[in-house]
Amino acid sequence: MNGQPLLFLDVDGPLNPYAAPGARQPDGYRTHRLLPETWVARHAPQPREQVEPLRVWLNPVHGPELLALPYELVWATTWTDDANALIGPNIGLPELPYVPWTEIFGTDPDGLHWKTRDLVAWAAGRPFVWVDDELGPQDIEWIEANHPAPAVALWVDPRFGLRELHFEALRAWVEEAC
Repeated sequence: MNGQPLLFLDVDGPLNPYAAPGARQPDGYRTHRLLPETWVARHAPQPREQVEPLRVWLNPVHGPELLALPYELVWATTWTDDANALIGPNIGLPELPYVPWTEIFGTDPDGLHWKTRDLVAWAAGRPFVWVDDELGPQDIEWIEANHPAPAVALWVDPRFGLRELHFEALRAWVEEAC
């Protein structure tokens, strides 16, 4: 670990704008057909060779832009380590640590997103930004009340993915908060 704040990065929504208008590939993105293990598991007992790969749109500019930020990048996605094998190489990211989830898609007794508690625990008191398309106000409030360091949740519209305004916000936050 280094002294930089953490950047928890979701795949579907921020990097893969799966809800793009008209289900059309956004400008600057490339189409990939990928088969992460979590997707195969969701289709069990169907054999792997019969599972249709996911259509994933990725922008190769995002990797260098993310690496240029003063953060330690961490996958915060259901793709877990598959993000290193299937997402990172397609956008120019090296192997990154990933958050191992207690329970994927679990129900929280306080109505929090199923990732929230695991992310705060994984951060272990370090400053962080969480980039995701499934954030709610209850998650932001809980993080503020339960995490001792500066932290922010940055919502990304799954129709458009990461945009320049998000990179500007990430640069500004680290200058102000850390």
